[in-house]
Amino acid sequence: MIRLAALLSALLVLAAPVGAQETNTVGLSDAALNRIPAKKLFGAEKTPANMRSRAIGTYARGCLAGGVSLPINGPDWQVMRLSRNRNWGHPDLIALLERLASDAKKFDGWPGLLVGDIAQPRGGPMLDGHASHQIGLDADIWLTPMPDHTLSREEREQMKAKVVVKDRKTMDYSVWTEAHARLIKRAASYPQVERIFVHPPIKAELCKWATGDRSWLAKVRPLYGHNYHFHIRIKCPSGSPGCKPQWAPHPDDGTGCGKELAYWMSEKPWAPPKKAEPNKKPPKPPPPLTLSGLPADCRDVVTAE
Repeated sequence: MIRLAALLSALLVLAAPVGAQETNTVGLSDAALNRIPAKKLFGAEKTPANMRSRAIGTYARGCLAGGVSLPINGPDWQVMRLSRNRNWGHPDLIALLERLASDAKKFDGWPGLLVGDIAQPRGGPMLDGHASHQIGLDADIWLTPMPDHTLSREEREQMKAKVVVKDRKTMDYSVWTEAHARLIKRAASYPQVERIFVHPPIKAELCKWATGDRSWLAKVRPLYGHNYHFHIRIKCPSGSPGCKPQWAPHPDDGTGCGKELAYWMSEKPWAPPKKAEPNKKPPKPPPPLTLSGLPADCRDVVTAE
């Protein structure tokens, strides 16, 4: 309770208006907890909740109990951006990432993974950067091969990932190789993987490249912002009854290389938003998400010792 009181005291100071009195956190009520944006509560936690491992809620609104960390160095992976402390996930995801790193090096000619964000120690909303990655079942893998040396902490903060496209329709073949395609196919081949997000021209390139059984392509979904990394999402694991699954991708053509891809390669998804009417007040932004907007079990997760 001492640790929790100190944490919440600091957070309440951050959340309170200038000049407001500090709130006593002893016996803090749910009403007081709900004054603090959930992203500040979860973003302040540096260690996982000492609980049974569970993914709780949805990928974009939930939390993680009993999270485990991906070691920052492995035989065929390295974790990037260590200052973010986002190399935590459900044990099933961590095991899959270690397997992918090993399989891709052994079978696909990929020298090793550079792993970006997974989740915070207790999951939940992040202070910046992601709407998803909240329940320990999402991970970002850079499309940059791992260097042949152990990166320093400074290198992991400063090194830039290589963008593999020239624009939203065109690949950069001075960067992209067949090994990239084999890596993504390898990730999609695991049955527990539900989705992989890539920039639209990457999906188009994979559709041209793939031969034989092309069913794995259904999992590879085009989406903005994935021009230097791909995003792995696994299914809700057993033992996590509070995890809410997504619908399984079933494109009409079995691969997503037809009308789904055509939409993303068109102008429609990239059209700028309509301009507001003159003299019309813009709508008020929604209030920040608090614990009341997350599954009930997330209160126990974020307040656990």
